Amino acid sequence: MELFDVYPRYSVRLNHAKGAYVFDDAGQAYLDLYGGHGVISIGHTHPRYVQALSEQLNRIGFYSNSVDMPIQDMLAEKLGAQSGYPDYRLFLCNSGAEANENALKLASFHTGKNTVITYRNSFHGRTAAALAVTDNSKLQAPINQNNFPVTFIELNQEAALEQALDNPDVCAVIIEGIQGVGGLDQPTPGYLKFLQKKCAEHGVLLILDEIQCGYARSGKFFAHQHAGIRPDIITVAKGMANGFPIGGVLIQPGIEAKHGMLGTTFGGNQLACAAAISVLDTLEEEAVLENVNSVSQKLLAGLENIPGILRIKGQGLMLGVELPYPVKELRSKLLHEHRIFTGSSNNPNLLRILPPLTITWQEIEPLLHVLKTELS
Repeated sequence: MELFDVYPRYSVRLNHAKGAYVFDDAGQAYLDLYGGHGVISIGHTHPRYVQALSEQLNRIGFYSNSVDMPIQDMLAEKLGAQSGYPDYRLFLCNSGAEANENALKLASFHTGKNTVITYRNSFHGRTAAALAVTDNSKLQAPINQNNFPVTFIELNQEAALEQALDNPDVCAVIIEGIQGVGGLDQPTPGYLKFLQKKCAEHGVLLILDEIQCGYARSGKFFAHQHAGIRPDIITVAKGMANGFPIGGVLIQPGIEAKHGMLGTTFGGNQLACAAAISVLDTLEEEAVLENVNSVSQKLLAGLENIPGILRIKGQGLMLGVELPYPVKELRSKLLHEHRIFTGSSNNPNLLRILPPLTITWQEIEPLLHVLKTELS
């Protein structure tokens, strides 16, 4: 049997990893400034992460949600405390797409309505409802089309939002704190405040997709916290367990839970929770937020001094370097000649930088020298 051809791949076979580096089967080190789509939060094979998984596996690796699992309560308590949402409730699942799927379902259950407002260049996942609110028709099979009414509007355009909210059937607005796949555009703080106000006025739930930009990546625990707002629902996944599959939905207390509304077999299993707790413990005990802001400040200052860069987008350690031409060739040179992994987006001219949040300035500084050389 052969693998189904899903992604274009570089011919690099990774054998092991540590911190901000990955190593191929010949022992060659690569600086990882992409983290497998921004998943690696506390660094590859972090000792606390490895120990937590090993110890949990030696106790019990899996049982379903048909029994009490104190480790889930521990995760919820720690996440609530660190994120600033101790009064919200947590639904655990397996991925970002699944988190968004359940968030949209909750909004529809709660309001009894079925129309969703979303944004141009958005990406929320590849499952049915998540794909419907993703701005990429190429990803939609015929079976995915017209599942429910969706209105796409431009980011940061208040008049467009007000017009879309005139529809009485709207149940939710879903927005990324910082767009990932779409190219690192982001809502302004003023727009997010306006959005929260208008959603409340219309009885519409506000869903913040923090799947890539959350978990300290933006310089705050959640990117929307730069605007000082509190959404009704928050979705998380990528950095949540440093590579172990998990997702979550943070749900404001006014949304009632009923048996049968949501469900999952693997979601919140013991191994996933152990991995997720190790990430939260590391974020707190190693002052990772402070590191993100310190490294980001130096990196931004360095990038601003490199000729040839049109614009720098994003926040914290979720950055995009926009050039006046496609970055495909540059990404290939960075990988094969300089041994640096970087990312791309739907904007062909944007180089995405998503390193581990624990990366040091000494580890990431070589990127500036390489870019100066390649862009001069």
